[in-house]
Amino acid sequence: MVLRRWRAFLLATVSACMLFAQGLVASAPASAASRSNFKIQHLQLRGTVTPRNVKRGGSWPSGVSEIPPHEPNSKTIRHTAASGVPSVSVNPVSTDQLPGFGGFNALSHLDQRNAGTDQYANSQFSLEPPDQGLCVGNGTIVEAVNNAMQVFDTQGNALTVPIALSQFFGLKPEVDRSDPNKPVYGDFISDPKCYYDPDTKRWFLTELQIDLDPLTAEFGKHSGLLVAVSQTADPTGSWSVYKLDTTDDGSNGTPFDPNCPCFGDQPLIGADANGFYVTTNEYSIASSAFNGAHVYALSKAGVESGTNSSVVHIDAGSLLSAYGGLAFSIQPATSPAASYETANNGTEYFLSAMDFGAAPALGTRANRLAVWALTNTASLNSANPAVTLSNVVINSELYAQPPNAEQKSGPTPLGDAAHSPLELIAANDDRLNQVVFAAGKLWAGLNTAVKQPNGATLVGIAYFVVTPSDSAGTLTATMTRQGYVAVNRANVLFPSIGVTDSGKAVIAFTLVGPDYYPSAAYAPLDLATGAGAVRIAGAGQLPDDGFSGYRVYGGDGVGRWGDYTAAVADASGTIWMAAEYIPNAPRSSLANWGTFISHVTP
Repeated sequence: MVLRRWRAFLLATVSACMLFAQGLVASAPASAASRSNFKIQHLQLRGTVTPRNVKRGGSWPSGVSEIPPHEPNSKTIRHTAASGVPSVSVNPVSTDQLPGFGGFNALSHLDQRNAGTDQYANSQFSLEPPDQGLCVGNGTIVEAVNNAMQVFDTQGNALTVPIALSQFFGLKPEVDRSDPNKPVYGDFISDPKCYYDPDTKRWFLTELQIDLDPLTAEFGKHSGLLVAVSQTADPTGSWSVYKLDTTDDGSNGTPFDPNCPCFGDQPLIGADANGFYVTTNEYSIASSAFNGAHVYALSKAGVESGTNSSVVHIDAGSLLSAYGGLAFSIQPATSPAASYETANNGTEYFLSAMDFGAAPALGTRANRLAVWALTNTASLNSANPAVTLSNVVINSELYAQPPNAEQKSGPTPLGDAAHSPLELIAANDDRLNQVVFAAGKLWAGLNTAVKQPNGATLVGIAYFVVTPSDSAGTLTATMTRQGYVAVNRANVLFPSIGVTDSGKAVIAFTLVGPDYYPSAAYAPLDLATGAGAVRIAGAGQLPDDGFSGYRVYGGDGVGRWGDYTAAVADASGTIWMAAEYIPNAPRSSLANWGTFISHVTP
């Protein structure tokens, strides 16, 4: 879940971007990062945690301070799509599942709200959306949502109870409600991400953190990136917990950036043979000022063993300034079956979208992507890392800021109590979602407005398969495959592409529309033929009826959703997917979302 101002960069950068003619060849590369963009920081070890030792708590009623302080129940909501959106054909909806299909209900809002034991009991806020995290390996699944995690086996059996992430990371409880007249606030945390490393068989879990005043719940002047790493291949065993200062006001060895103290919004994660990578969007804590994307590179072996705490911190925000804006949401790649890029003494690839934005009422579009390479990553294992970050911009199909999504009508007890109509579903924006480097290619997708054959402008998916090359130390890239996913009279949103080592791919996403309750869905993706028929993995049973869209709770008629799905391939070639949907299951008083984990063998 992202703070209200996480889209403020749309107003802080240019009001529109020029569109290049669509093509498949790389344009001239932008400037590479200079050494002045780099700073060495250090992780601080906070302690250890063992998930299997956390016991189940009781069921707790709603209480005071139910909604997080300062947490908007919506972003900058766009009620209309961008103009000049791409026209697309629609994909059929099939009732046949792909081979190897199966799935199960996973963490729900009720689980998240009731997570926490001992001093953490009844300490959780009601949160929307879940911000789906998923990692799979060694016959085990770790799921993370805002703000809880749980471990399952691959049959769907729970190996731990739902665990509050404040408890997992050893922070103060989100809120102490023991005195209903004087709640005491702990750290603000958000945006969990999870990764299983197939090379070392270790698990990673990340989260952003911002200090809060314990009595007023006002933001403090410090922020951090929390990184937990399992000590063995068993995620129910012990994890080492680290913290990296992201305040960037010159304190505690951080750089001195404008408008700081700052925080690193929406941490995104990836890895290659040598490093573990986190990127953030840097915002001022006190205002909506946006400083662009930052990249953090850690020695994978060093953080797993605790022998190397060095972090290379790269300020990458200005590296796309020649194209009209600050770089944002630079997505690091993960790789199945340890199929990393070995050129240039180790290379980690990234992708980012280039719709730099405009006033929300106008809507914007773009037809370019930025391809990034961090080279000499093997040096992260040394005392003097010497990595180089460069990028190249390539032309792509058109993508555009999406509208909000209509959902199927049904029972809404919370909406009725709030005297509010049926919510729309927030499609957020057209930033790029997760990236996978597999079979020598980068695979990714994003939300976009699309014009369907019937003339309706709805939410669709644009996907991209990019072939990068940096073998001679000069980054180039070509668009190998691109296309759209759309469903007649319905919306598809928040894509994540899972890819096997051999290049078999599946796109996971949400399906919602006048004929569909919010559902977990997927479609196969083939390099030769593009995206295939849409299948429903977890069929929604009710409308989204959460607090975030209702005006009495500060909403604007649009419920928060996503903010992303997750998809990952395991060593056997099975692709696992996780997405928010609405089950017919016990709910809390303020929200009814659930998550569904499924798998196929394409």
